[in-house]
Amino acid sequence: MTFHPQPQAGSAKPWAFPAPERATLPNGLTVLRCHRPGQQVVAVEINLDAPLDAEPAGLDGVATIMARALSEGTDKLTAEEFAAELERCGATLDAHADHPAVRVSLEVPASRLPKALGLLADALRAPAFPEGEVERLVANRLDEIPHELANPARRASMALSRELFPADARHSRPRQGTEETVRRIDAAAVRAFYQAHVRPAGAVAVVVGDLTGVDLDQALADTLGAWTGGPAEQRPSPVITADDTGRVVIVDRPGAVQTQVLIGRIGADRHDRVWPAQVLGTYCLGGTLTSRLDRVLREEKGYTYGVRAFGQVLRSTPEGTGAAMLAISGSVATEVTGPALEDTWKVLRTLAEEGLTDEERDVAVQNLVGVAPLKYETAAAVAGTLADQVEQHLPDDFQAHLYARLAETGTVEATAAAVNAFPVDRLVTVLVGDASVIEEPVRALGIGEVKVVSG
Repeated sequence: MTFHPQPQAGSAKPWAFPAPERATLPNGLTVLRCHRPGQQVVAVEINLDAPLDAEPAGLDGVATIMARALSEGTDKLTAEEFAAELERCGATLDAHADHPAVRVSLEVPASRLPKALGLLADALRAPAFPEGEVERLVANRLDEIPHELANPARRASMALSRELFPADARHSRPRQGTEETVRRIDAAAVRAFYQAHVRPAGAVAVVVGDLTGVDLDQALADTLGAWTGGPAEQRPSPVITADDTGRVVIVDRPGAVQTQVLIGRIGADRHDRVWPAQVLGTYCLGGTLTSRLDRVLREEKGYTYGVRAFGQVLRSTPEGTGAAMLAISGSVATEVTGPALEDTWKVLRTLAEEGLTDEERDVAVQNLVGVAPLKYETAAAVAGTLADQVEQHLPDDFQAHLYARLAETGTVEATAAAVNAFPVDRLVTVLVGDASVIEEPVRALGIGEVKVVSG
């Protein structure tokens, strides 16, 4: 019998986050392009300078309706015709509004990129905003709201935002509006918001994929380059303030068999030098199944299927005056809500007293840095991260440097960042569950004033 030689592993190839090329079109649109050989599905991300705090008073949600209506017909095509043309290109087009901006996303085979860019340009240049389509989108949004309120995780998120931020701050209110504000939105309001905020100057287009054989300069000139509009509006970013005095809010859900737990506060801007250490320390605390919180609450006690700690950027400014949400999230059985919270606080106190171990730090670095090449296998993943960096006023090489800084961060530095991120006396805890069962055990913990609100 003849045996073939055992295959040997090849040499590891160095990897770095892709570096884009940056240019500006005559109409003021900034373009970041990134050639990724082999990625035949090209991803395009458009950042529009239309933040939620620019929504008119009493019309929360108009940015969301406008974003959804961008693909509901143009000056050339009806909504049905526009959808059919996208389908012929094999393309998908999506849009959503968030606190920093409105984001429009396109994915299309590279061979049909010029045609799809034309459709995208028409949607941005001359959306029709038909009254009937806007009314339908408003009705759809109104139908979504009861489902969101019924979802314990979404309800907890709303309650935490309302509790942390001042009532007049846009961050304190639901991103997509409330029933009261959405009902006020009509086609005229959508057109007014579009005309006030959507223009090429100040917008950014990110194009990622295999651009072999694609004359991208000509395609952009013929499509997005033909989009016109006024100069970019200089809008100061509102200062984010929050009250993270330790306290507990119970959103009462009589008869609930589980309690949704969301513990949070705000932390540093992503520009802050502590960010890499905070990412690493937070991951050690609750970023994976082997993290401290999961090891205690899931593996040892069996209170939950999983609990996570994370940081989410709220707003990032060039001056570093923005903020991020730092949170611990999970769900536990109703009857063990008190013990689960008690053990969570024990984990945090032990972290402050004893610190992380070198092994925890090493595993976290391996997971965060080592998985990066897999995380960015698709053009959409690269384009999304580049668009995030633009949205957060970060340099184009931020992500590449972040991985290097994560690898350089030591155990002591990661411990300090995690402890500062989750101080036991400065955490706002939201519990969505049966108040008649969980209120007294939670009060007995002494982790802050407890109040009960209706679900």
